[in-house]
This record gives sequence, C-alpha cells and structure tokens, in this order.
Amino acid sequence: MSSDPTPEPTRPDPRGDHAEPARAIDRPAAETVDLVRTYGDGDAVVRAVDGISLQVPRGSFVAVMGPSGSGKSTLLHCLAGLDRPTSGTVRIGGTDLDLLKDKALTVLRRDRVGFVFQAFNLVPTLTAQENILLPLKLGRRAPDAEWFDRIIDQLGLRDRLAHRPPELSGGQQQRVAVARALVTRPDIVFGDEPTGNLDRASGTELLALLRRSVDEFGQTIVMVTHDPAAAAAADRVWFLADGRVVDDVSAPTVDRVLERIRDLEG
Repeated sequence: MSSDPTPEPTRPDPRGDHAEPARAIDRPAAETVDLVRTYGDGDAVVRAVDGISLQVPRGSFVAVMGPSGSGKSTLLHCLAGLDRPTSGTVRIGGTDLDLLKDKALTVLRRDRVGFVFQAFNLVPTLTAQENILLPLKLGRRAPDAEWFDRIIDQLGLRDRLAHRPPELSGGQQQRVAVARALVTRPDIVFGDEPTGNLDRASGTELLALLRRSVDEFGQTIVMVTHDPAAAAAADRVWFLADGRVVDDVSAPTVDRVLERIRDLEG
C-alpha cells in the first residue's frame, strides 16, 4: 500500500497549466504586496499608487475613501485586474495576477471577479435576465438555477427579468448589475462609486443589498466611495492620500468617517 499523502482536491485555474489547491479558500480574497502604479516618465512621473500592501479578508466589506487624486480608482483597477501594476504583486484568491497572460487574466476577471459600477454598464438590447447571465454565457457555463433564484428573489427582480434596461428605474438597473456581479459566485466584487448615480433612497437600498450579500451570501466586497453614509455600511474603511493607505478604520460610523475626511482634507 502506498504511503503517499492523498492529493489535495483542486479547482480549475485560469492559468491553464496548474490547478489551485482547494485550501486557497483560507487565503485572503485579494491582496497586494508593495503595489506601485506610476504614470508618465522622468520629471513628469506620477505615483498614483505608492507601495501599498494590504489584504482583503474573505466575507468582508471594505470601503476605500480619500481626496480626489489619492489613488482610489487606480488601486481598485489594479486589484480587479483591470490595470497592470508598475511593480509589486496583486493576488485574487491566491492567484498571482502578474503571472497571467492577457487571455487568462480575462478569464479570471469574468469567472472570479464581479463588478458593480456607477454607470451600471448594462447592455440596453438585452433583458434583465440576459444581462445577469451574460458572464456565464460568455464563459459557456450553465447557470446554477438554485443560486440564480436565490439572488433574484433577494434582490426583488423576479417581476423585472423580461424588462430591458431602458424600462427599469436607476435603482432597478443597479440591482441587475449587482445580480450580474454575484451570479458567477466570484471570489470578490468591486464597486466603483456604485451609489453615485442613484437618489438617496435607491442608494440606501443598494447599500443594504450589498451588506446582505456579505452577511447572507458570504460575499467579499471592495467599494470606492465619496459618500460617508456608504462607507459606514462597510466593515472597515481604508483612507488613501497621495497613493498610500494612511488610515484603517474598523466598524465605521458616519461621524468617524466625516472626522477622518476632515483631517485628510485639512
């Protein structure tokens, strides 16, 4: 009888050449090590992100705040694999994005990363259901009917699935965008000012839905926002200034967020 240990179960890896151990579920949903992103050359170089190292725990809701030009969106785009860093490391669920070629990176973004953006980014000619299922269709994957039904019912979209985006309110379109971000059961969901185009009531509703996706679905969310009320819905807030994380506030409240913003802008 062989004494070799039982091989670890694996799941498909977008790099194609390797398989990722199932124990990667214990790793952070995302992390950076000495992340730097610069633009320009010589004397005109701008360090939009300047040596950031951080970890996003699985099942957490993190908000990112800071003055304009502090590097918030650049950090988000690097974390999400939308932008390549100048130096340093970005990992999603233990996968080093620096090692992925463009095609493999596209597959990872489609299958393991969700996006909720300010402009909704829905396809106007598709129904709500077709928009939600689009990432799965592009990946030639069959939807998990039970998971789809759970998302749809939690987001209150059952009676809107046959409607196209122009027939939906802004809040309904953003709920469709959230459902699309969740349908692949991604490692992490990124939001870039997801409440920015919504009125106060719709924005509050969306934040409650994001909060529920963390608490009930075990989802991980990183959200860039300028809104202290939105940041207060998160578990923690990272404050950026000049491309660096200058503060990390757990269990934020609107008052604590406002106080920290005043300190940064003062």
